[in-house]
Formats: sequence, C-alpha cells, structure tokens
Amino acid sequence: MVIPEKVPTIAEPVALDRRSDPDVRKKMSGPAMRTFFNLADRWKLSVGERRALLGWPSESTYHNYRNGNVGTLSYDALTRISLLIGIFKALHILYPDFADRWIRLPNSNPLFGGRPPIEWMTADGGMDGLYRVRRLLDARRGGWN
Repeated sequence: MVIPEKVPTIAEPVALDRRSDPDVRKKMSGPAMRTFFNLADRWKLSVGERRALLGWPSESTYHNYRNGNVGTLSYDALTRISLLIGIFKALHILYPDFADRWIRLPNSNPLFGGRPPIEWMTADGGMDGLYRVRRLLDARRGGWN
C-alpha cells in the first residue's frame, strides 16, 4: 500500500524543496488569493495597484482571480502574496492606529524618497520592492516572524 505524501495547509511551513511542487501551490492558491483580496480591500487598493503587486497578470486573469477562479498560482505570485501578508502583519504590529493607511502616507525613509510606499512597491520596486519593504518593517519590529 502506498501512502500519498501529505500536502501542507497554508498555515504549515513548506520545505524549500516542495515550494515549487504544483500540488502544494494548488492547495495554497485559493487561500492565498482570498487573503490577498481581503488585504487589498483593507488597503483600498485600485485594480491597477492590485495587478501591479501580483506581478501584472492580464486583466482577464485578474478578474478570474477576483471571481474565485484561481487555479494554481505561480511560485512568483505566491511569493508576492506572502511578502504582502508579512508587510500587513508588520504594519499592524508597528502601527496599529494607522496600519492600513501607512502605505498611502508620504514616507521620509530614503527607500521611498518622500513618496508613499505603495507608489514604490507598484511602480519602481517590483518584487525587490516588496522584499525591501518587508525587510524594512521586520527590522523595525525586531524580527522576521
């Protein structure tokens, strides 16, 4: 009798060698996208900002996601959503009074050059921008958890 290997849930850590596994990505895709849309609603992101943060999926693909037709997300899309969840969490730890507004506020940190972080994350930074914002906030709160 062959026992199928367990596919982790979204809450369980996924080993590095399993992260590209299509079965793992498929299981994580629906919950990840629902979480992304909840976060995007809290941040009051435009459709353009949402698509930029997701790595510019086509309009039809974006609207399929919005309607719950997610399928299996790419490793890149899951990584982007993971970074955004980390940013969201860090903001709510650091700035509970204005966490959901922080991304729209002008920021004097040299990383942003006086602009709101959302502009940098969507226009200039790309995936690297998401990593850099996540690292900045995690450094401010003292950890990567």
